[in-house]
Amino acid sequence: MEHTTPLKLLYLLLVLSIITTSSMSEVVKTYIVHMDKSAMPSPFSSHHDWYLSTLSSFSSPDGISPSHLYTYNHVLHGFSAVLSQSHLHQLEKFPGHLETFPETFGTIHTTHSPKFLGLDKNSGSWPGANYGEDMIIGIIDTGIWPESESFQDKGMAPVPERWRGACESGVEFNSSLCNRKLIGARSFSKGLKQRGLNVSTPNDYDSPRDFFGHGTHTSSTAAGSPVADANYFGYAKGTATGIAPKARLAMYKVLFYNDTYESAASDTLAGMDQAIADGVDLMSLSLGFLETTFEQNPIAVGAFAAMEKGIFVSCSAGNSGPHGYTIFNGAPWITTIGAGTIDRDYAADVSLDNGKLKIRGKSIYPEDLEISQVPIYFGHGNRSKELCEDFAIDPKDAKGKILFCDFSGGIQASEAERVGAAGAVFSTDSGVFLEPEDFYFPFVAVTPKDGDLMKNYIIHSKNPVVDIKFQITVLGNKPAPQVAWFSSRGPNRRAPTILKPDVLAPGVDILAAWPPNRGFAPIGGGGDYDDYDYLLTDYALLSGTSMASPHSVGVAALLKSAHPDWSPAAIRSAMMTTAYLHDNTKGLIKDMTTGVAGTPLDFGAGHINPNMAMDPGLIYDVEAQDYINFLCGLNYTSKQIKIIIRRSNFSCDQATLDLNYPSFMVLLNNTNTTSCTFKRVLTNVDNTNSVYHASVKQPSGMRVSVQPSVISFAGMYSKAEFKITVEINLGDVSPQSDYIGNFGYLTWWEVNGTHVVRSPIVAAVAPIIRT
Repeated sequence: MEHTTPLKLLYLLLVLSIITTSSMSEVVKTYIVHMDKSAMPSPFSSHHDWYLSTLSSFSSPDGISPSHLYTYNHVLHGFSAVLSQSHLHQLEKFPGHLETFPETFGTIHTTHSPKFLGLDKNSGSWPGANYGEDMIIGIIDTGIWPESESFQDKGMAPVPERWRGACESGVEFNSSLCNRKLIGARSFSKGLKQRGLNVSTPNDYDSPRDFFGHGTHTSSTAAGSPVADANYFGYAKGTATGIAPKARLAMYKVLFYNDTYESAASDTLAGMDQAIADGVDLMSLSLGFLETTFEQNPIAVGAFAAMEKGIFVSCSAGNSGPHGYTIFNGAPWITTIGAGTIDRDYAADVSLDNGKLKIRGKSIYPEDLEISQVPIYFGHGNRSKELCEDFAIDPKDAKGKILFCDFSGGIQASEAERVGAAGAVFSTDSGVFLEPEDFYFPFVAVTPKDGDLMKNYIIHSKNPVVDIKFQITVLGNKPAPQVAWFSSRGPNRRAPTILKPDVLAPGVDILAAWPPNRGFAPIGGGGDYDDYDYLLTDYALLSGTSMASPHSVGVAALLKSAHPDWSPAAIRSAMMTTAYLHDNTKGLIKDMTTGVAGTPLDFGAGHINPNMAMDPGLIYDVEAQDYINFLCGLNYTSKQIKIIIRRSNFSCDQATLDLNYPSFMVLLNNTNTTSCTFKRVLTNVDNTNSVYHASVKQPSGMRVSVQPSVISFAGMYSKAEFKITVEINLGDVSPQSDYIGNFGYLTWWEVNGTHVVRSPIVAAVAPIIRT
């Protein structure tokens, strides 16, 4: 036991002299407390001791003492604790106290994709980066199922000696479950427990083991080992592999299955803090908190500390699309990832008239069901029956038959099941939005055009019958990629001068590992989730920006493995300036919600292209001081900045909103006419002398000039500055939407070389929210 020195006793007496008391009974809550590290009195050997001593000195009029949860050593200077209002009042008068924020809660944002990204074992990023060997990826998520084949370590080298992490034991999780692939696993739940939520079986495991499945899925997406014949009930069959299959994984479980499936800010900060301490190279977080100023956002605060340690942080952009201003995790030191489709889809073939009429529609029905020569029911002449409206059809007419429903607005599977139909075909324009869990009943969604062909055949046939073949995987689906309907869009209200999302990555129907005891595919139930039976699977199809972020961090692992000296900003720059803009029909990437071309506020700089990002030619680098200057430009107070950067020795003499970012945002607020000049510095990351010339793609209403228009570099790491002036004059033309005016591109072309460095230029309607 530590002895109390006379100096410590004197310090405690001084503290007691500022404590106030209260006689009223108070409600206690969890708080995150930011402290000034330099204010620690000399008698204390560690900040942890200082914090504990502080808490123990508080008076507790209601008899409930303060309770310490976590001490943070990297993401912030301070701690989290359970405090009453009386404790808060005492804390505010305490020497070294900066700010206290109440606990907040965040939520999750939720194979073939490596091939879709162009990853190939014979050329490009995979062999060039040795498959991300020895990069350590920290996943902040719901835990992991360590027995999955995706986490086997066959052929992997010993764990890097620099690794400082550990594998914690807990409920149904033993430290021996870690190996050379899964090298760390920890769990953080004190904040959730304080809220009174149960984090133990049967609702979850109070350990790093994954109950929900989300963390297993994201981990295997980022760095899963190759697994042959992986599939989802016969769909998407092939070898499932992570983006960086030789990288190491460390799981930091901060999300638990409870009433809301939330993560406490105190737990998330603890997970990020530990990941930094353990020595991860990269982090991926597929969750988000309510967007606030950055000093109140736990992910933004933790990511800043990670960035200063050279750790790349990838985060999901959120699933609040397709509307504008819905971005999560928009801090400029975070790489923010939107979700796109891939060129793989799932289908069923419908055959009528002895095969003369064949139609392919969307289906992910999980059972191997064969429908052959089954009669079709269509309530022709009665619009309610044609639409398959609730309780419109007499079961005596449709039982055992295939229902045809002319319901363009969606699906009516519950009505088909109610009448005892053997299956259904829905003529609908919403098929592209259907997800695996929608297919609890054997149905096919066909386009209205194909539906009209079916309807015409049925109406003019005396006894129409149908054959249906399920479990078809379609490759080369077009157009792809598209921006997923749910993917959150910019502008970012908290920092609108920075384009977000940064890039697009695969995030729709992604096949990856899943806990084998966690039911996934619903069957039956009549549309009532409580009555479903759930089929088990080792691999599941999930959609969300949650799935996009691990793709990004996997690519970043490849880049960092090949270029270990690159900063997080350099990695993001390489991803952005080499991203592609066109789908596999050679048209601009579309928004799947509208079916028309998207904008950089939907897909950022474009779709991530790992092979091109390996050799970007030039990068836009950003240092910690640049971000501090940016925070100053946002008019953050000294206290706000101090909380984020964890020190007081900074200056706002160079305050600016013009960050050295690989994109350009011009704000249109209550005007259709404006002008903005940006200054940028490019760094050569190619080991040659080179010359680049600028070209600009500018739409009507945008005029761009670049000075100088030709820049040269004298070898590796040489730099060149340029200025770009963007004039916007939309005239009487209204902005394209409620949040974007127009957009163009600046491209630097290497003279007598192959490098192409492209950045979007966007005029957007976005006020800065400072509080």
